[in-house]
Amino acid sequence: MDHPRTSAKAVTVVFLAAFLAACGDSAELPEEATRGPDPTLPAPKEMLIPTLKIARATGWPQGEMPKPANGLAVNAFATGLDHPRWLYVLPNGDVLVAETNTPKQAGVGGVTGLIIAWAMNRAGAGVPSPNRIVLLRDADGDGVAETKSMFLEGLNSPFGMALVGDKFYVADTDALLRFDYQDGVAEIKAAGTKIADLPASPINYHWAKSLMASEDGARLYVGVGSNSNAGENGLEWEKGRAQILEIDIATGEGRSFATGLRNPAGMAFEPQSGALWVVVNERDELGSDLVPDYLTSVKEGAFYGWPYSYWGQHIDPRVEPQNPELVAKAIPPDYALGNHVAPLGLAFVQGDRLPDQFRNGAFIGEHGSWNRDPFSGYKVVFVPFSDGQPAGQPVDVLTGFLSDRGEAQGRPVGVAMDRSGALLVADDVGNAVWRVTPASHTATP
Repeated sequence: MDHPRTSAKAVTVVFLAAFLAACGDSAELPEEATRGPDPTLPAPKEMLIPTLKIARATGWPQGEMPKPANGLAVNAFATGLDHPRWLYVLPNGDVLVAETNTPKQAGVGGVTGLIIAWAMNRAGAGVPSPNRIVLLRDADGDGVAETKSMFLEGLNSPFGMALVGDKFYVADTDALLRFDYQDGVAEIKAAGTKIADLPASPINYHWAKSLMASEDGARLYVGVGSNSNAGENGLEWEKGRAQILEIDIATGEGRSFATGLRNPAGMAFEPQSGALWVVVNERDELGSDLVPDYLTSVKEGAFYGWPYSYWGQHIDPRVEPQNPELVAKAIPPDYALGNHVAPLGLAFVQGDRLPDQFRNGAFIGEHGSWNRDPFSGYKVVFVPFSDGQPAGQPVDVLTGFLSDRGEAQGRPVGVAMDRSGALLVADDVGNAVWRVTPASHTATP
């Protein structure tokens, strides 16, 4: 029998969640208007009760999987994983998967904390963090991993990974770690070395730290998200947050490479220009038609607005005090992906295996909305590029993560290109890694 206090708390949460779900606004703009280099930006809506529309996580029914675009096929590279969030492909073809989730933290108390906990559970993010990295090996090259081994464990909400020479780097939520690596090993047993602390105060709102090594192997770039939605906890909690850090591998010394990025997630170098690009989750609770999440090249020393402004110099009226001098320096991103799509994974095409329409551009894993009606995201898209810049509307690559009833059968997170030129997608609700190939070659190298 439930404890009366626990039951009362549960009833309160359900009641409040139902009340909040009945409030809020609905999108009026067509999705096409919220994408591209010049999205439509209506006046912000400051709502006492924000839109709350969360797809209940159910997992995939037996035998079902995402739906690929015409000309593509999908198969399960690996199933039975435990909240797989991020991917890294080693030079020998082994695939590393960070099984990870929100770290233990102080969080938010009171009714707000109860609602956040309810929302996370509903979205499939309420499970404990496995705190490990597993290795998937497809030894016979048939497009399905035959073996899964424990590559690293005992971590603290690991996310980003990078191999530089014979050193393997992991971005835990609170530290950048270095491990010795030998080609072909299925497990690292030796303890790692901390080379830098990463911001992780008790609230730790955006906990996941993405990671990218420079092409010359001399520097590491770390994406550090903000500690709030729009600075509502006080800017004293935002020290070192909402930025991309550049860390010197040799010394461990870090500096701000770019700032004002609310939650910079997947990073990758664009093959033609060599420029660093990132996908960013923008702020919530200004209405279903604001603010577009985006894909942008990262300009050294640039400020992208958060928390004071968005899409350049559009002021967020909730942020006080404002900083006009800093806002005057804010630059707009390169390309809007749509409102509240929650882009996390980013990978540029490698090789020429995929059909022509997917030969030049970026794949993006969109985790999906909670603050928009109707839903947005919950799919993998492709942004075509030309001359090193986005060129055209996003193209759906994998859909079907939302069922006809609006339930989340899966949620895409990290994306990566495997050694053969196929696309891999981590699904943290479906507990799988999907593999996308040309339709005529479903599961061959």
